[in-house]
Amino acid sequence: MRNRYLDLLRAAAIVRVIVYHHFGWAWLSIVFPAMGVMFALAGSLTAASLTRRPAGSVVTSRLRRLLPPLWLLGVLAVPAMIGLGWAQEEDGAHPFTPWKLVFWVLPLGDPPGSELGIDVWEPLWYIRAYVWFILLSPLMWFVYKKMGGAGWLLALAPIAAIAFLDKTGLGLPEDADAVMWDLVTYGACWIVGFTHRDGRLARLSSGAVLGIVAVLGAAALYWQSGHQGEDAWDLNDVSESQSLWSLAFVLLVLRWQPDMTWLSRIRPLDRFVTLVNARAVTIYLWHNLAIVALWPVLTYVALDDVGRLEGPVSLAAAFLLTGVAVLLFGWAEDLAARRRPRLWPTSDGPVPAAEPAEPAGPVPAGWPEVARDGTPVNPVAVTHGPAAEKARGHAAEEAHRHAGEVVPGFMDTADMPVAGRPPGQHRPSRHPDTPEPIRFSNGHDDRT
Repeated sequence: MRNRYLDLLRAAAIVRVIVYHHFGWAWLSIVFPAMGVMFALAGSLTAASLTRRPAGSVVTSRLRRLLPPLWLLGVLAVPAMIGLGWAQEEDGAHPFTPWKLVFWVLPLGDPPGSELGIDVWEPLWYIRAYVWFILLSPLMWFVYKKMGGAGWLLALAPIAAIAFLDKTGLGLPEDADAVMWDLVTYGACWIVGFTHRDGRLARLSSGAVLGIVAVLGAAALYWQSGHQGEDAWDLNDVSESQSLWSLAFVLLVLRWQPDMTWLSRIRPLDRFVTLVNARAVTIYLWHNLAIVALWPVLTYVALDDVGRLEGPVSLAAAFLLTGVAVLLFGWAEDLAARRRPRLWPTSDGPVPAAEPAEPAGPVPAGWPEVARDGTPVNPVAVTHGPAAEKARGHAAEEAHRHAGEVVPGFMDTADMPVAGRPPGQHRPSRHPDTPEPIRFSNGHDDRT
């Protein structure tokens, strides 16, 4: 059984990313911090897997589902960048270094590329960060479980690490420094995913959650007001603000599980949410190139000068071209998950499995706890005890058997100078959610 609320959050995050990278509206980083949401969902899904299977199996399974779409991009992009003169570049961010091409195979560092191909490799910081979170998750999950009731303190560790880095000015070699800052920026969100999965977040009172959210949000905005980047209220320019605000946001959106029965009644939206979740990685890897390509395409069809309709027309074109990429390259996600390839998976077929819906409340008085086969008669109502554990395990195994696993994450790509883009068009950046290289309040810059 899929958790359609989490599916909807993922789809909203992807749409938000495309809109942000097309228009560059800084306020979107406040309204919906997509990267924090995606890392939190990934943490929850990874914890779900770690409760059912050995850590080694979880890590290899996640990487197997994530990497083939990246390899497909690399097979097409790397030869093209080399053929277009990457080796002759003298002042690019990634001078051609053959051994670093290994990061296109296993992105422990940022997969490199030419300046001309910046739209290809800029988004890949997220893939690299996600790989590191997956590799570290067995250890983090072990420590989190061993801490018991104090597990919440683990979510504060990344925030404390940021304070330490600001205070000491500690830096690492370039590639390692980028990894370190992404881990401390989004680590708290990942661990909140753990609390969502084991029910600890749901057990917090509404008042406590709202109070924590208010404090974190106020702290984030206060810090941002005194450490503003080029775009004053773009949280992506300031790691401290991004971390605090994202943590507050994910606590808010994951604490409550709204009723999602309405979604199935709106068939176009329901199918769109299904498609986006089934092709999350493909959309993430290719949507920035779609944004680059849209202006030549609009010029070719004489829609590049439509006055006040330029915004809606160009955004629609970006979605359309992203859809073309899904048709051309989305099958790689099916093969990675060992599913039958489909061109346009909008129906309830073998798409990646999301986590089972969280239980909603205690068992009503007199309600039988389990059926003859040992599964709860009312699995939504059972929240505690052996029956609850059996229910969650049964639902998760059913979802896994019929559908595979989701590759959580995907969001937020990049922006940079692009030939053919009209003046004023937002420039994709090194960081998927950042119009310019991130510069932290202590002067640290992990993107240049």
